[in-house]
Amino acid sequence: MQTYPCPPEPRPSLGVSHTSHSRINLELTLVGSQSMDMLNGEEIAEARLTDWRKLAQGLHARYLVDDFGAGARFVTAVGAAGDALGHHPSVSIGNGYVDLKLVSADAIYRDDEGTEHVVEWVTQKDVDLARRITEIAADHGVDADPASVSVIELGLDTAHSATIAPVWAALLTGNAEAQGHGSPSDEIRDATGRVPNLWFGGAGENVTPSQRFHVEVYVAPEVAEQRIAAAVAAGGTVVDDSNAPSLTVISDQDGNKGVLCVAESPATRST
Repeated sequence: MQTYPCPPEPRPSLGVSHTSHSRINLELTLVGSQSMDMLNGEEIAEARLTDWRKLAQGLHARYLVDDFGAGARFVTAVGAAGDALGHHPSVSIGNGYVDLKLVSADAIYRDDEGTEHVVEWVTQKDVDLARRITEIAADHGVDADPASVSVIELGLDTAHSATIAPVWAALLTGNAEAQGHGSPSDEIRDATGRVPNLWFGGAGENVTPSQRFHVEVYVAPEVAEQRIAAAVAAGGTVVDDSNAPSLTVISDQDGNKGVLCVAESPATRST
């Protein structure tokens, strides 16, 4: 099973085994002078960002607003803060909420040989802007709802990712450049974030996985037990919790498996 040398959340290959692996979105280019070091999980947790949760590659927050106008005014203030820091979040406004995501596309990753690469990950500029956004939310009387954030990603086990990836790039995004975008692998990533990431897990050449596709659901740590209990109450079964709480594999009544993923909350690290 292929493993990328870095510390993000583990991912199992459900068709072969439940052995965890990690991957990060790498662009194998030399680092520019304005890039910043990627932060590891402990550094992110020690930042104690009470409004934010680390899901997949980025920091996520949801703020509750009274109406669309209040959300727009809040986002305008966030935009001004981003202008001042030279960094901006991704934003989605809905009925009663504003969702924000912070991630740096040019974080520095150093491999075992000391070579520097550009990665998509959390850096200090994300932490700094997250803190500023928390202040802005307080000024606007906007409350955070960190337990409600979630991210969905897709996994597909295959021994032939290079062969099949162009099909999925075309189907999911209509753009061949989505294959390997921001990654040294054949992972499908839409640069505009319209669809979930599709990554390819390892599968033996002569092994037919019992399930090739699976869904990964990233949630805030404080709701993980509740989410698992709800799935079990609905008829699901926990089939592998050997890597809990980082990930828990759950099967439905037909044997289809999904993975619940969590990372330590940036707000829960003890002092």
